[in-house]
Amino acid sequence: MKPLGRHVLAEIYGCEFDVLNDIGKVEKIMVDAALEAGAEVREFVFHKFSPQGVSGVVVISESHLAIHTWPELGYAAVDVFTCGEKVDPWDACNYLTEKFGAKHLTAKETKRGILPDILPQEAVNL
Repeated sequence: MKPLGRHVLAEIYGCEFDVLNDIGKVEKIMVDAALEAGAEVREFVFHKFSPQGVSGVVVISESHLAIHTWPELGYAAVDVFTCGEKVDPWDACNYLTEKFGAKHLTAKETKRGILPDILPQEAVNL
C-alpha cells in the first residue's frame, strides 16, 4: 500500500544568524518554501524568542512545515510533512537550505500512514 504522506526531518547547519533570528525573514522563507514545493498555504503562526530564536508552523492543505531556530548556533530544526503526490517535501527543504545560507543539510524521510492489513476495510476507505 502507498503511504498517505512523506515526513522529512531536517537538520540545517551553518545558517546565517541574521536570517534565523528575524521572525519576518523566517516566516517569509517558510511560507515561500511551502509554495515552492507546490503546497497550498492555509495559515501560519510564528513566535520570536528573547534573546534569540524563532519557532513557527505553516499549515498547508497537504499537512505542515514547522521550524525552531538556534541563531547563535547557526542551526534550524525543520520538519516538512506532506500528504498526497502533488507536493514534494524535499523541494521545501532544499529551498530552506538555500535561503538560510546554510552550509550543510542532514535529513531523513519517513513514510507516514502505511496502514496495516489488519485494519477493517471501512477504516481504510475513509
